[in-house]
Amino acid sequence: MFTRTHHTTRERAGFTVLEVMVATCVATIVGVIIAAFTMFSARSFASMANYSRMNQDSQLALDKMFKDIRQARQLTAYSSTNVSFLDVTNSPLSFVYTPSSRTLSRIGGGQTTVLLSNCNSLVFWAFQPALISNTFTCYTPAVTNNARVIQVTWSCSRRTLGNQSATTENSESAQIVMRNH
Repeated sequence: MFTRTHHTTRERAGFTVLEVMVATCVATIVGVIIAAFTMFSARSFASMANYSRMNQDSQLALDKMFKDIRQARQLTAYSSTNVSFLDVTNSPLSFVYTPSSRTLSRIGGGQTTVLLSNCNSLVFWAFQPALISNTFTCYTPAVTNNARVIQVTWSCSRRTLGNQSATTENSESAQIVMRNH
């Protein structure tokens, strides 16, 4: 015995044009949201990587400068863009900022080493170790032989990867006290 099932056309039909259009719109909106989130995340990660790299570069430059300046025997000359010392072996040692190439270099022992690049500005100051009364500021030395405190302040920047208009910046400032005399 055969039984026949009777289906209406409505039950056999797939999606209507309206349902397909709504599904397509929803899928497009979800796709645009995912693409926007992905692009935002990529820019954020690129900026964080830049900040991390610049912070690491600054810390390494400061560490090297701290080690060398703290062990220096005497400040022999200084200006806003360079400082020169006699190192622990009485050999000349200099730190020089070159604005045209945006670099801070260490010159000593017959070698020139770039400590910092992408540096927009850098300034050196020399001070006596005595503090001005009721402040945290040191006296400016009359002669280089009196200087025992070197202050360095810089600002660096890099373009964010893939975005020519966005930059990341890093600023550092430190006072370094010469220990050997």
